[in-house]
Amino acid sequence: MTTIQHDHLIESVKDALQFMSYYHPLDFITAVYEAWKKEESKSARDAMAQILVNSRMCAEGKRPICQDTGIVVIFVSVGMDVRWNTTMSLNDMINEGVRQAYLHPDNILRASIVSDPAGKRQNTKDNTPAVIHTELVPGDKVDVRLAAKGGGSENKSKLAMLNPGDDIVQWVVETVPTLGAGWCPPGMLGIGIGGSAEKATLLAKESLMDPIDIGELRQRGAQNRIEELRIEIMDEVNKLGIGAQGLGGLTTVVDVKIKDYPTHAASCPVAIIPNCAATRHAHFVLDGSGPVYQTPPDLEQWPQVNWTAGEGSRRVNLDELTRESIQNWKVGETLLLSGKILTGRDATHKRLTQMIAQDEPLPSGVDFNNRFIYYVGPVDPVRDEVVGPAGPTTATRMDKYTDTILEHTGLIGMIGKAERGPAAIESIKKHRAVYLISVGGAAYLVSKAIKSAKVVAFADMGMEAIYEFEVRDMPVTLAVDTHGQSVHQSGPAQWREIIAEKIRLPDVQ
Repeated sequence: MTTIQHDHLIESVKDALQFMSYYHPLDFITAVYEAWKKEESKSARDAMAQILVNSRMCAEGKRPICQDTGIVVIFVSVGMDVRWNTTMSLNDMINEGVRQAYLHPDNILRASIVSDPAGKRQNTKDNTPAVIHTELVPGDKVDVRLAAKGGGSENKSKLAMLNPGDDIVQWVVETVPTLGAGWCPPGMLGIGIGGSAEKATLLAKESLMDPIDIGELRQRGAQNRIEELRIEIMDEVNKLGIGAQGLGGLTTVVDVKIKDYPTHAASCPVAIIPNCAATRHAHFVLDGSGPVYQTPPDLEQWPQVNWTAGEGSRRVNLDELTRESIQNWKVGETLLLSGKILTGRDATHKRLTQMIAQDEPLPSGVDFNNRFIYYVGPVDPVRDEVVGPAGPTTATRMDKYTDTILEHTGLIGMIGKAERGPAAIESIKKHRAVYLISVGGAAYLVSKAIKSAKVVAFADMGMEAIYEFEVRDMPVTLAVDTHGQSVHQSGPAQWREIIAEKIRLPDVQ
């Protein structure tokens, strides 16, 4: 019989969540580095370089890899010979650890969890509650696996109830392009096969806790059908040419993880959950001897990759822009932004469109005329920071508001991540506006370009408030130009053809 004090679990959860917020798993960084070395697409290579540089900066500065510090998902295996010395429930102990982690004054993490999800969607202020999966197992220890899952990748989860004779690989390959780039590739695909609908989804989520080992698997060769599927799916997905950030390239996924479970003879449930470039997970085992603290990695193992804006980058003074001055910008080109931008996410856009519909004036200090809006919910600053990590959020969530905002505010540009949908692109074209992308997974790097930050409206909405940022040389890519040309359409299409040609005409050795 092992006795575990409640503070052992609380402290271990707190430490693990803080640790994973700024330390990528080294296997993921190694995989991205290997992909970066092989990448032939300039845009994709540039995006991966920013991800790698950001990772090292976060490890050194102990600040979040991504502004979206995730919803906490925990798998807990409790030995049946464990005795707890506590008056708290298991869930309450875990949530207290989450609370302390996210409110840690030295490394504040963004609180993203809202209660009453179908109603007021009120922020809980401390990122609780976690999503907790518990099982009782033989033994006298408590095994805990944690992940902090970003909303951009979580929102791309898919479930299908296939027929037993359906082709799983075909379904995955047809489904991945529908995910868009909001999950911030390159990353991993977690796939669950079998069980029931909810079991397949749980298997997919759990599989993402496993280490990256596709290289070792390829070396020794597949030994069962699941291993064959992992290799086959990875190869077929990378042939799609989606590439880093959806810009087109050779590597879309660095591994495919699969877990399966027996299922009904009439069923074949299959779930996909992608993991983004800010992959975060940790593991610890409590044995009654005290809290478990994560072991910091050796930063010498991080690759030495430098990133600078390439030759030919266009420097832009945001404070002097007009609609006419953006008409000659070319899709795919790199811009370095300096000047003032406003920010806003989903809740901001909803409130603004309601005000417009009711003929109310916009808040004092909010003037979008000839200006850009950045889709971001930053992390709170610590120490001498102007703002915490401030990477982009998925732009498609703002698509339904785009035409109203462009029509009524004088806004000429938007900055986010991933593609825009057809209606948003048509609106951008109609209003002769542009859409720019910043790299998802490079939030700390982006924040270093922000020289001042202040809340100018909707302070009650926390991270959804409207900020005014003053930026200097903020790197972005022109994703949709004033003519409605989209790099997320042209880039992958081009690289799909390049990859197909490479397969047809392999290099002669």
